Amino acid sequence: MIVKYLNPRNDVAFKRIFGTEKNKDILMHFLNDIIVNDSRGIIKKVTLINPLQQPEIASKKQSIVDVLCEDEYGVKYIVEMQVAKVAGFEKRAQYYAAKAYASQPDKGDDYKHLKEIIFLAITEYEMFPKKPDYKSVHVILDQNSHERDLKDFSFTFLELPKFTKDIHSLSTYQEKWCYFFKHAHKGEDMQSILANNNDIIQRAYHELEAHNWTNDELLAYENAEKAAKDARAREAYIKEEAREEGIKEGMEKGRYAEKLAIAKNMLSVGVDKKKVSEFTWLSLQEIEKL
Repeated sequence: MIVKYLNPRNDVAFKRIFGTEKNKDILMHFLNDIIVNDSRGIIKKVTLINPLQQPEIASKKQSIVDVLCEDEYGVKYIVEMQVAKVAGFEKRAQYYAAKAYASQPDKGDDYKHLKEIIFLAITEYEMFPKKPDYKSVHVILDQNSHERDLKDFSFTFLELPKFTKDIHSLSTYQEKWCYFFKHAHKGEDMQSILANNNDIIQRAYHELEAHNWTNDELLAYENAEKAAKDARAREAYIKEEAREEGIKEGMEKGRYAEKLAIAKNMLSVGVDKKKVSEFTWLSLQEIEKL
């Protein structure tokens, strides 16, 4: 592998930066930079939790998230990096959040002890094509008053393709993180977006230096890269198949419409229906409808 910096969107690299004990301060900084907490102050402590959410029934599919942590208030955060577009990812987000909510310690019927679940996803594709902004926050609101009475679930999405700022236009840490995810692996000079030598993004950037990785770690990284490329290839193939099928269907509809037009013209000048059927290959039933 002849690269200096690895891709932060790679599953293994992402977890190395945000899902390890030694980098909990990077994760905490990232959450404070991206998540808006209206009712609480900044997060001062995070505890990593096993990202494998065991199902209640053994036959059910296990759910594994990229990073699962809890702050000092007991609020849980699910952080996901999604590189390939998959059907129903928004439903998977809600499923993961519901699993984390239901897995909280049982305290009888005293549900007031249940804590908030915050889901954060960074996507390599556009999840909501009709929304112009690269960041969207989804919460439960009263349909009439728009008040947020049910506060225990929120979903934040960062859609990287919509983030188009160049390195000289970055002003907030949120923008710097988005730029980091899109460009850090290209080996660009990131110094202009770093505030000082102790900058938290610089810490994350150094985690991507390939020479700091062992051979086994690099092999795991390569396997994750291959899996991601395979997923993208499948997505591209499905799109192309759908496009070709659409073209084929359109051509068939066009030919059928042409046959109908010819049949109408033949009928209008008194040609026998049977002869029209033989000429156009339309059935007598189809011609009768004309």
